[in-house]
Amino acid sequence: MAGDGSVVPADPGAMTVVKKKTQSSRSWILIDASGHGSLLDVDKYAIMNRVQIHARDLRILDPLLSYPSTILGREKAIVLNLEHIKAIITAEEVLLRDPTDENVIPVVEELQRRLPRLSAGLQQQGDSKEYLGGQNDAEAAEEDESPFEFRALEVALEAICSFLAARTTELEMAAYPALDELTSKISSRNLDRVRKLKSAMTRLTARVQKVRDELEQLLDDDDDMADLYLSRKGGSSSPVSGSGAANWFAASPTIGSKISRASRASLATVRLNENDVEELEMLLEAYFSEIDHTLNKLTTLREYIDDTEDYINIQLDNHRNQLIQLELFLSSGTVCLSFYALVTAIFGMNIPYTWNQDHGYMFKWVVITAGVFSALTLVTITAYARKKGLIGS
Repeated sequence: MAGDGSVVPADPGAMTVVKKKTQSSRSWILIDASGHGSLLDVDKYAIMNRVQIHARDLRILDPLLSYPSTILGREKAIVLNLEHIKAIITAEEVLLRDPTDENVIPVVEELQRRLPRLSAGLQQQGDSKEYLGGQNDAEAAEEDESPFEFRALEVALEAICSFLAARTTELEMAAYPALDELTSKISSRNLDRVRKLKSAMTRLTARVQKVRDELEQLLDDDDDMADLYLSRKGGSSSPVSGSGAANWFAASPTIGSKISRASRASLATVRLNENDVEELEMLLEAYFSEIDHTLNKLTTLREYIDDTEDYINIQLDNHRNQLIQLELFLSSGTVCLSFYALVTAIFGMNIPYTWNQDHGYMFKWVVITAGVFSALTLVTITAYARKKGLIGS
């Protein structure tokens, strides 16, 4: 990479010190099958030539552009865009973008820990030919027989599923107490808090839904899953792949005679089932179930929020009905008082009429009766409002 950029050994401990904004957008980390990482500062043309992908595929990994979660199978690479995990997986190495990001560093460390397992196992299995004690090491190596690209893909899927599940758990821990507090006391502060939580839940649901849809799309198309078998594509010259198996046995009768019938049957099965995607399908189904579980938790949270909104609306409707009742009661009292006001107004007019003479006591009684009735009406309305909780005690 002398002409394309600089290559330095990767140190996960040192990467945590480097700030994100000091890194250019061309920062990559290359992790090989042995788990060794190297930081790369190269342009997009060097990446395209190295993994042989088109510019449109590389554009999906641009952090400045917003693309949905995508898993694309190409001739010699898998283009992976899952939230913050933007990687290119080949049959021998993994290129991961922005390795200094705080969310990407755990993925880098997990890749460096898990990718060398098969290589170490194969070496131990080769050493077992020299001594009988190596049989246990060979059996340990057979525990993980997945191709390199599947192990790398599994690390990425596990990381993104765990990341989204953790964000969902954090949202649940904040949302449920806030909703319970809102039901006990409806206030502007609680309403604004729930509104923000609901917006965060909507955004998180959309992110989880995109990852789930991508996995579901892959599971529904066997051809797309077959495109992800990079080792199968590049293994045509291998002794155990395709028509090369028959030529290898013919050229090496001594070695062929040492292989059991079971081994030959398994090789024939590999040759006949080149389009078999059962292994990848099981891998994708496992993480599809996990991301679907996360989506179900968000759906349950959304239903809880909707139920809380319905409960609050019922409460508001109840208070609104109480206010209507109070308004009707006050209107009735006003009509009653208006009658006495009418009598008072008649006696207060300067109109000469005979029955008003020598009957001044009648005016006094009307005024006293109206005052007492008004006081009783005020006390009754106040007691009714306190009983309904419309005013404080």
